[in-house]
Amino acid sequence: MAAKEEKKSKNKILEEKLFYKKESAWTDFEDSEHKKIFSFCDHYKKFIGESKTERLCISNIISILEKNGFKSINHVKSVKKGDKVYRAYKGKTLIAFIAGEDLESIRLIGSHVDSPRLDLKPSPLYQNSELALLESHYYGGIKKFHWVNTPLEMHGVIFTKSGKEIVLNIGANENDPKFIIPDLLPHLAKEQMKKDGTKVIEGEDLNILFGHIPVRDKDVKEKIKFSVLKYLHDIYGLIEEDFICAELEFVPSQKPVDIGLDRGLMGAYGQDDRVCVYTSLMALVDTADPLHTAVAYFSDKEETGSNGDTGAESFALMNFAQEYIRLTGIKKDAWKLLESSKAISADVTAAMDPTYSSVNDPQNVSYLGKGVSIEKYGGGGGKYNTNDAHAEYMQYMRQLADKHKIPWQTGEMGKLDIGGGGTIAMFMSRYGMDCIDAGPCVLGMHSICEVTSRADVYSAYLLYKAFFAE
Repeated sequence: MAAKEEKKSKNKILEEKLFYKKESAWTDFEDSEHKKIFSFCDHYKKFIGESKTERLCISNIISILEKNGFKSINHVKSVKKGDKVYRAYKGKTLIAFIAGEDLESIRLIGSHVDSPRLDLKPSPLYQNSELALLESHYYGGIKKFHWVNTPLEMHGVIFTKSGKEIVLNIGANENDPKFIIPDLLPHLAKEQMKKDGTKVIEGEDLNILFGHIPVRDKDVKEKIKFSVLKYLHDIYGLIEEDFICAELEFVPSQKPVDIGLDRGLMGAYGQDDRVCVYTSLMALVDTADPLHTAVAYFSDKEETGSNGDTGAESFALMNFAQEYIRLTGIKKDAWKLLESSKAISADVTAAMDPTYSSVNDPQNVSYLGKGVSIEKYGGGGGKYNTNDAHAEYMQYMRQLADKHKIPWQTGEMGKLDIGGGGTIAMFMSRYGMDCIDAGPCVLGMHSICEVTSRADVYSAYLLYKAFFAE
């Protein structure tokens, strides 16, 4: 016979009511939902594995949108309730929407498609020590030593002198050659290992091995460089000057993987922020008959400050609002439409790492597996470079998550004065709209293999979907 359950004291009952506690999202979800979580995340892994650059990501977004009935704005003359439309801009940013019953009200979720990577310098190719190498210029905040001794693949576009666009994709397929940046061997690295962590590998050390076999011709001085250029010319019609008119990116050549015996975690390059790209995209696709117009905004350049014509600091949203007003015929100014919107900046945050717990306040940090993280502000130090959501909007998001029984948590990006990080929330909110950050937490952010919890990823999807549906 089971022992009789001990009766709780009044104070114990009151404690359970008063104290803020968050359990694992895995226990919040019913066992029957675990299959949905794994299925959703397996599709996500396929998407992120095929979306390693901002151009590839936008291309894959368009493919998913069109399969689900969305039409390019270039082929649309007017918009009415229920219409599904997208506007792509320069292959690097995109806004998609489903027209709601109330055309004058918008629910907006913004994420970013770019991730830290290695770009090339304008004139990158040189020969030294029987090797052809490429000089790179790192993009975004990286630990440079992550990028040595790891296989890389190359993606991007390059133009011939005649103006022909060549799309390059070398290294993604199993039998493709890979590329690598060699590190100094430990036997000779005594002085290197004395350096500050930011100097162990410096920016000018990120030189990529690109070729090795020389041409057999005594009249050619740089035989290996010539051999590489001859290959590029024979296959693609390129000459060295064409590198000046190129956007070629090097990214880790690895597939997304399951982490841990129970496969509850996922490891992949670029989860910041393509995990939010995918979850918000699928939330939009799975939204039916929204009351408010549901808008998903996929921006570029966040990792370098959101500057430029495809970044969130541009007037992309204002331009969209004006086009939307023209197509719907509503009688509302663009600034008023945006000011009255509700928005989520869908971006990741840092997860508690038990090995490096000293950089976080354990009471104010997100934990893997405790649900989507809804953060009132980001930035660093004295709340610099951030949007600080109002209490009223934090309450709105809390009620939204609780109403739909979505596991959620909150936190900050590290201890005060340790560091911090920004999102596009501050650029979205400048139009006057309510905006808050919400997304999964990540281990190893900005590394070549970031780690997320399947439960958090699925929770983010549920939150974004609920937001669009309200």
